[in-house]
Amino acid sequence: MASTTIGARIRKEAVRIIEDNTDGIRFSDLLRQIRETDSSFNRNYIVGILRDLHTRVDNVEKPSPGLYRIVSTDPERQSTAVQATSGIRENQFYTPFAAWLENDVEDVTKAIPLGGKLFKDKWGTPDVIGIREPRQGDIVKAPIEIVSAEIKTSTYDLIKAFGQVCAYCIFSHKSYLVVPLNAKPADKSRLDSLCQVFGIGFVLFDSKQPEDPKFEIWMRPKKQDPDLYYTNMYLRMIEPKLFP
Repeated sequence: MASTTIGARIRKEAVRIIEDNTDGIRFSDLLRQIRETDSSFNRNYIVGILRDLHTRVDNVEKPSPGLYRIVSTDPERQSTAVQATSGIRENQFYTPFAAWLENDVEDVTKAIPLGGKLFKDKWGTPDVIGIREPRQGDIVKAPIEIVSAEIKTSTYDLIKAFGQVCAYCIFSHKSYLVVPLNAKPADKSRLDSLCQVFGIGFVLFDSKQPEDPKFEIWMRPKKQDPDLYYTNMYLRMIEPKLFP
């Protein structure tokens, strides 16, 4: 009986803490805060309670590994995502990211902003595209590589953005997904896992500061072999821009 009472107290305290963290809370932080509430709780017993908390408590969910969150019953909250800061346009980040690709990670020798519907098909146009060519001083000359990126300042429908990046892999050797740092932890965790599976680069940035976005790479892209038919088809459309 005592064990059941303690378990109920731990669950009650866990739910209270999760409710105070609207974007969710990680396992380690939840465990720490429960132990701070009552030091008499046994650590291993708390761990056991938390492992199946989302299956024992109806309004608690685990949207990604190690993340606990209250299931929202507010339709407006469920359908409304964090939007980009008013007055800041997505294309303001294209040139800074192109420069970051060239100078910070040196994945390209030249990058240019694109966006819009320049490629004129339903598969989309990268926001930034770059090319990596062998440099004059290179002893071993590497083959030319194409690098593409999709940038989102809004956290709405990030899974669609991921799908767009996947489409770029058909003509690019490397592709990046670039999303706001303030995206929901569950979304970032899931995108991070997807990018690992598909070999896509994952970058976070400050979507409120076009002058200093502070691009932070979470995962570097893996080099892949594109379909050169599509590579040549799309590059012909921007040849004067990328190969002046």
